[in-house]
Amino acid sequence: MKIATIVGARPQFVKAAGISRAIADHNHAHHDTIEEVLVHTGQHYDPNLSQVFFDELGIPEPGYHLGVGSLSNAAQTGRMLEGIEKVLIAERPDWVLTYGDTNSTLAGALAARALNLRSAHVEAGLRSFNERMAEETNRVIADRISNVRFCPTTAAVENLAREGIREGVFRVGDVMYDVSLHYRQLARTQSEILGRLSLAPKSFILATVHRAENTDNAERLAGIVEGLSTVARRWRVVLAIHPRTRKCLAQHGLEKRLGNVQMIDPVSYLDMIRLEEAARVICTDSGGVQKEAYFFRVPCVTLRDETEWIETVQSGWNRLVGAEPERIAAAAECDVVPAAQEDSFYGDGRACNRIVEILN
Repeated sequence: MKIATIVGARPQFVKAAGISRAIADHNHAHHDTIEEVLVHTGQHYDPNLSQVFFDELGIPEPGYHLGVGSLSNAAQTGRMLEGIEKVLIAERPDWVLTYGDTNSTLAGALAARALNLRSAHVEAGLRSFNERMAEETNRVIADRISNVRFCPTTAAVENLAREGIREGVFRVGDVMYDVSLHYRQLARTQSEILGRLSLAPKSFILATVHRAENTDNAERLAGIVEGLSTVARRWRVVLAIHPRTRKCLAQHGLEKRLGNVQMIDPVSYLDMIRLEEAARVICTDSGGVQKEAYFFRVPCVTLRDETEWIETVQSGWNRLVGAEPERIAAAAECDVVPAAQEDSFYGDGRACNRIVEILN
């Protein structure tokens, strides 16, 4: 059997690492040969957002690198679609595997449908119910046209059912939970990020900002900057900054308004989860970082008006504050954490293995 895996952005590299490892385990245990062909669209092309993940997580080198790069959503998706289609015609895989909600996800699902190839969507059924988000459009279309949908949570299954999608739906658990369990101890022993930045555990607040709804909106970005700079008067705030976010800060003249906030370049996966686990609080607009905060039982402040990962909010570990500076500052400085700890939302750490078995 041959699987064509479509990836292009940092979170997808992390998820693909778990599936690739599960494929290797399956082949070893069953004396089987599942062949994986990795297609990298080039959506994230900065070395700190791309190659370092392949090097560190042991992901097989891409068989194809499309090198699409940074373009408008429409142009980027169109070029990806053209490139992926050529690869799929050449390889004729049994399955096309897509992840999450990026333009790479949409292009992969569309190319598979156009060629009448079976496709499967990992992280299916997530909904923000914010139709202005490109990510919402991508995930809804991918779910609609895929043959199999792998859902991380019960809520995701229920979302699909409300949309009339009940066949080819599997609640397998969250692949990112699998990956975090596997690499957590490795990060503790191998990452030197805390020492390099002179950070003591639980003495700092970690922040990330990258979503277009925040970076491309000067008013929202200014609100986030003001909120973080307010927090930085009392706590050390470390902002792991995406290259596009840095560019937007400069365009809007907001860099100087960050005050004591310490900006650092994007870091490797092991460094990132070490920072997350050691943080006192995490402020983010990233879906993956919200979940990782929950996995590590670190209070999360989400810089959005809604989230796909509603379980993190319902459990009390995540607070939605939008881009309002006062709410950001108040939430980030709050020491209250829930007493109860619920572990079952995202599965038992075997989602990747279930996905491989179902596809086989």
